[in-house]
Amino acid sequence: QVHVVESGGNSVQAGGSLTLSCTVSGVTDRHFCMGWFRQAPGKERERLACMSMGSGTTYYTDSAAGRFIISQNAAKNKLFMHMNSLTSEDTGMYYCAADVQYSGEWCASVQYRFWGQGTQVTVSS
Repeated sequence: QVHVVESGGNSVQAGGSLTLSCTVSGVTDRHFCMGWFRQAPGKERERLACMSMGSGTTYYTDSAAGRFIISQNAAKNKLFMHMNSLTSEDTGMYYCAADVQYSGEWCASVQYRFWGQGTQVTVSS
């Protein structure tokens, strides 16, 4: 059974930085994707960034590009998201997700089945 666990959420001042961590267990296929999503209060969940854990290929949406960087510790099935220059607009629940990456599939288009419980990020101005 696949388990996804996020950590690292906190309250920070605007302009600050934060690093979120995500660990996945129970994945038996070496070709899988992990991604970060965010749900701000009163808004729908949005995709931020994802990585093909086998190749290291990354994808960022406009909301994340330029300020957020994702990296992996492949040996430990961990995905990190380093967030910089945070603003109040970045406040929300951050979720990590994982799923198998099929041949020819982009991680950006994966319909993730396995989700963590989320970690809260609050940015105060």
